[in-house]
Amino acid sequence: MDVVHLTSELVKIKSENPPGNTEEVIHYIKGFLDSLGVRTDIIKNRGGRDNLISANRNHHLLLCGHVDVVPAMADGWDYPPFSGKIVDEYLYGRGSTDMKGGCAALLSSYQRLLDAGIEPDADFLFVCDEESSGTHGIRCILSRDLIRPCDVLIAEPCPELHPNIGEKGLCRIDLHFRGEPGHGSLYPTRGVSAVMSAYKTLEYLRTVHRHEYHVEGEVDAIIEQSSLVLRKILGVDEAKHVLRRVMFNPGRIDGGEKANVVAQHCDLQLDIRVPWGCSIQELLNGIASHSPGASIQEVSVSNPSMTSPGCRLVEVTCNEISRVYGLPSTPIVQWAASDARYLRTEGYRVVEYGPGEIVSLHAVNERVSVESLRKATAVFEGIITEFSGDAE
Repeated sequence: MDVVHLTSELVKIKSENPPGNTEEVIHYIKGFLDSLGVRTDIIKNRGGRDNLISANRNHHLLLCGHVDVVPAMADGWDYPPFSGKIVDEYLYGRGSTDMKGGCAALLSSYQRLLDAGIEPDADFLFVCDEESSGTHGIRCILSRDLIRPCDVLIAEPCPELHPNIGEKGLCRIDLHFRGEPGHGSLYPTRGVSAVMSAYKTLEYLRTVHRHEYHVEGEVDAIIEQSSLVLRKILGVDEAKHVLRRVMFNPGRIDGGEKANVVAQHCDLQLDIRVPWGCSIQELLNGIASHSPGASIQEVSVSNPSMTSPGCRLVEVTCNEISRVYGLPSTPIVQWAASDARYLRTEGYRVVEYGPGEIVSLHAVNERVSVESLRKATAVFEGIITEFSGDAE
């Protein structure tokens, strides 16, 4: 099946997370692989959170993707978010970039190699839960020892000439502030506001954010190159700081009881992205010391990670991108987090590369170009062919 048509079919199948039900899309992919003679197993979790994995696993190369997508409201879209509509060489819909287009390119490349008489030496893993915690997806697969350390290609969207080989650290925490209530007309003379305590924590993080971190050697050079790529993608000069600074987002804040009452409680949910060279423990200690009286709960914590730029998987990927695009390809690290962090922690060599428009990721009118879908498929064909030569 053509990669464009396959992407459209996958986009049409709703798999928003939350709630995280991926049963229908996983069964569709299973049917596709069944038609190619590829045996697979479905790994089930409650709520229809299904994963799919090759039944016979040799692990020279693991082709991986997630099939859950972030929710989409129809408001503001030029075309319905689950239409998979193709207009002017772009395919529109939630998940077209993140990352059903990448999943379709993996599947299509495998089919094209079979049609060419090549027996690919690669396994599949499609997971259900990348857009939230990974608990029912890649972490479930790892906890059940269903795979072992190997080379992993995740078809996450990337800049067309730059595969991703690493990512910043992630620190998600919930803070619970307690104040001393009183009449609002007397504040701040009387009472302690939990809302203002939360504000002081955010002010501290604004100070932390202004510091830039540097490391030595090749890693620092890759961060510098990656910063230039990000600035070009976003089109704003401030983007050059993202990879070297602590980035923080107060994603949710809920506090106070009434306008004329000094707030007795405030809950703050923080998403913090941690650069190379920054100690997460020292960062947490600093937050605690500037949040007196607050209780802090760690929700998700992971250090920055990177696959060696000199490993074979990175070299092969860059070579195949250069072959398809006719331009030099260099690896970068990214500003967000993905399933790759869990795999790298367990000893896997991971590269992320796939089709998509980064600026439309998670946005209204998410889209992917037809050209990028076809070129990614060609890149994947080359990578899989190179690794298929390892078969004994």
